[in-house]
Amino acid sequence: MSPIQYCREKVRSPGSSLYYSTLFLEREKQDAITAVHAYAREITEVLDECQEVALARIKLEWWRGEIASTFAGRPSHPVARALVPAIASYHLPEDRLLELIDGLDHDLSQTRYSTSVDLRTYCERIGSNVWLLAALILQYTDATTLAYARELGVALQLTAILRDMGKHARRHRIYIPSEELDRFEVPMADILNGNESGNIQRLVATQIEGIHAQYERALACLPERDRLSQLPGLIMAAIARTTLEQIRKDGCHVLRERVTLAPMRMLWIAWRTQHSEKRRHSKLKI
Repeated sequence: MSPIQYCREKVRSPGSSLYYSTLFLEREKQDAITAVHAYAREITEVLDECQEVALARIKLEWWRGEIASTFAGRPSHPVARALVPAIASYHLPEDRLLELIDGLDHDLSQTRYSTSVDLRTYCERIGSNVWLLAALILQYTDATTLAYARELGVALQLTAILRDMGKHARRHRIYIPSEELDRFEVPMADILNGNESGNIQRLVATQIEGIHAQYERALACLPERDRLSQLPGLIMAAIARTTLEQIRKDGCHVLRERVTLAPMRMLWIAWRTQHSEKRRHSKLKI
């Protein structure tokens, strides 16, 4: 199996939102974004697979060394080898790849967040860095597009946090800020034990509204002339926002079920978004 095939199997199955968001890209850019997301997935899995913090830190330290080796021309892991052409073609900065590891290292020792500001810092380290790298691969003409990528990364990370709230709780992690739990009178014990209540459902509904507002902030930063080149992020956002609405429609039961969209529905969203953006771009050119 080639390095890029390894990456595709890890993150770009036909049931993944990444598959549909990159469906209309040329192969070189598609492979580069796939490699970046596979790298993010690979190091994130360290947290999922390692019960011992010390062991997880050893693995993350190994990845720091592997990134250094990659930039020195000596990658060994399939994901690192797949990153090599992306780094060369799009000048991906080493510090962005290392910041992802820093964010996960911090996550090992912090399983609770007090404020939305604290949570945003975490989302920037994990989500924003991935999409800032993607913006470099997709290319842009206006530096404001980087602000869009940063805000989009936060929005997508917040979506994943809400969608996976039950899974995180079973691993004794709560990402929803304690100030929000207090505002809705939701005890941490209820989340950790999967005890749903009307207050939790109201909390989730309010979080959905806040995440939608974050997507709007992201889109407001994206210049018109860069919209078509940044199409994968727009498709990913459309799929994520539809997922949020499905969570709401299903009753906000994120503690006991993980909502995902059917492949055909994601394909339709991807095609519709691409069609809309191409029409928008053609009017811009006129």
